[in-house]
Amino acid sequence: MKKEKISVIVPCYNEEESLPIFYNEITNVAKELDKVDFEFLFINDGSKDNTLNILRELSKKDKRVRFISFSRNFGKEGGMYAGLEHATGDYVAIMDADMQDPPSMIITMYEDIKKEGYDCVALYSPNHKGYSILRKIFTNCWYKLIGKISSTPQIPGARDFRLMKRKMVDAIVNMKEYNRYSKGIFSFVGFNTKWIEYEAPDRVAGTSKFSFWKLFRYAIEGILAFSTTPLVISAIIGLILCLIAFITIIIIIVKTLVFGDPVSGWPSLACIVIFMGGLQLFFFGIMGMYLSKLYLEVKKRPKYIISETEQDCH
Repeated sequence: MKKEKISVIVPCYNEEESLPIFYNEITNVAKELDKVDFEFLFINDGSKDNTLNILRELSKKDKRVRFISFSRNFGKEGGMYAGLEHATGDYVAIMDADMQDPPSMIITMYEDIKKEGYDCVALYSPNHKGYSILRKIFTNCWYKLIGKISSTPQIPGARDFRLMKRKMVDAIVNMKEYNRYSKGIFSFVGFNTKWIEYEAPDRVAGTSKFSFWKLFRYAIEGILAFSTTPLVISAIIGLILCLIAFITIIIIIVKTLVFGDPVSGWPSLACIVIFMGGLQLFFFGIMGMYLSKLYLEVKKRPKYIISETEQDCH
């Protein structure tokens, strides 16, 4: 009887220090879980260090190791999508190479799927260990916000680390959008998911590639991808301000007719004009962001470009 296969997708960007450690750990997991076959699919996302050379060497000595190297850095979303498109396993896991996603958890996740009938087992770490105070505050506020304005539920502290059945992977791959926010997509496609809480360990090597600014942009991507609430809010505020302006005009007309004093109050009027102008530009900016996403979607540019795979090394 043919064994089932687990594909492990590992997006990599400048992970030369972490890769040897991760490879040793994931191969130990494969030995322990010997009732299934494994493939290790590494996505080199335009790394500037020795990551690609390490992947070349690993693919030569271990046939289970596959890699896809991009022509430049396309971001983690592009890396995850490329892995999902090219993974051949009956089950597919997504995890980082920095060991903050413990490879040993794959055994537990696989057993939960097999024994309890889940389509996906995912991990979340709500405590945000290792985050700065500012980042913790921002992250907690963002999860509360996205939970209120998005039609798809978001689990606070959810990580990309998960093990999925093939049918869920196929559903995700069929979502061809260019502007991708995978945490929202995982939630959008549904399926029966079990969540396991854990404490994410520190990185074994290197530093995080996500600066606060990158995380902020990623948060904006999540809002724009899975909610139109900002547009609704801007429309409601605009309507309220129009009503206030109409009432103010009536008051000014009456005051002018009764007291004959149309000039007084011009400093406050100037402040109101400036405030309204800034508010209009802010709302135009919101609409502009949605239009920019639409612009990128209709251009149909590739989500990634492959420059090399493990087959080029054999």
